[in-house]
Amino acid sequence: MDAADGSAGERAGTARATARVDRKTKHLLERLAPGEIAVISHADIDEVSARALAARRPAMVINAQPCITGRYRCVGPAILMDAGIPLLDCVGDQVMDLVADGAEVQVDSAQVFADGAPVGSGRRLTREHLAQAYATAEDNLGAELARFVSNTLQYALQEKDIILGELDVPAIKTRIRGRHCVIAVRGSNYLEDLSAVGAYIREVRPALIGVDGGADALLDAGLIPDMIIGDMDSVSDEALSRGAELIAHAYPDGRSPASDRLTSMGLAHAVFRCPGTSEDIAMLLAHDKGASLIVMLGSHSNMLDFLEKGRPGMGSTFLVRLKVGSVLVDARGVSQLYRGKLRLGHVAGIVAAAAVPLIALTLFSRSLAGLARLVILRLRVALGLV
Repeated sequence: MDAADGSAGERAGTARATARVDRKTKHLLERLAPGEIAVISHADIDEVSARALAARRPAMVINAQPCITGRYRCVGPAILMDAGIPLLDCVGDQVMDLVADGAEVQVDSAQVFADGAPVGSGRRLTREHLAQAYATAEDNLGAELARFVSNTLQYALQEKDIILGELDVPAIKTRIRGRHCVIAVRGSNYLEDLSAVGAYIREVRPALIGVDGGADALLDAGLIPDMIIGDMDSVSDEALSRGAELIAHAYPDGRSPASDRLTSMGLAHAVFRCPGTSEDIAMLLAHDKGASLIVMLGSHSNMLDFLEKGRPGMGSTFLVRLKVGSVLVDARGVSQLYRGKLRLGHVAGIVAAAAVPLIALTLFSRSLAGLARLVILRLRVALGLV
């Protein structure tokens, strides 16, 4: 479908294009081309998936499930709307079976046809629908938070002896002891945050760990990860083949789809058996191997993050952050701290005011000293001195 056809179709409430179909949005993204129609099954579209979809510039997104349920304030649908991508949701699960990948799909108002045959109908998501869902989410916030806290505490109690006790951490080749360690996760604003601390990475040269797709984020920024750790379900073959040390996350019972994938690719790797998320075990590994500072980029650390990942609690992450907190700096959102330009008349005052506490931090606390260096480097970036 060319641009002219797409504009006319949108005005008429119709669209016709090749469909790309996958129940896993992240897998569909590998095949989706501009102008095609994305057919997904993804309730409450998360921010990272929405930004990746928008970057592919599909003609439309057809969702078997509701793009937003009202359970919580997910931002993905708004991101797609802002990008000008029409959304048709609540089409029903049958569309995933009735539409073949690569088939021609036509959407006429709310009706979906595949190769001329009707396969379902849905709801054209509007700003009004979104506003109603956000209002419902606000009303549900207290109950959702209560469920989340209860689940977090329940699993924290179950996993505390495993995570806070002695772990069977694999031996590694990457030198971490005494070094700063940057752990990149593909979470909210990860690209902006990675750019914001680029000067810090170039100057300090920390060990770089990519958690699953975080390895591709590092490569996109011109950085080569020293280590890739995780479930290996959202990292590219290219990233895995760039020579990084590979650590496969395994369930406590030893099952590891990550290890299965790496073995099938003929890639040597170690296995880390531990409950929790892949970013949890990345923090645990860096801490166990003696990192002097752990800098998290794009990490998941609040209720919205975990609900977007489909996790009803954060028991393991709560415990891990308690364990490694003395050397942990969460750089998520650092790119949002200041976007304007400093006036030159303010520079001298800022530097003078910051000098004394920064020197004290450097002398008396290794972890706070690391944070101080990040702040200084951020100021240098804002002033154009790097």
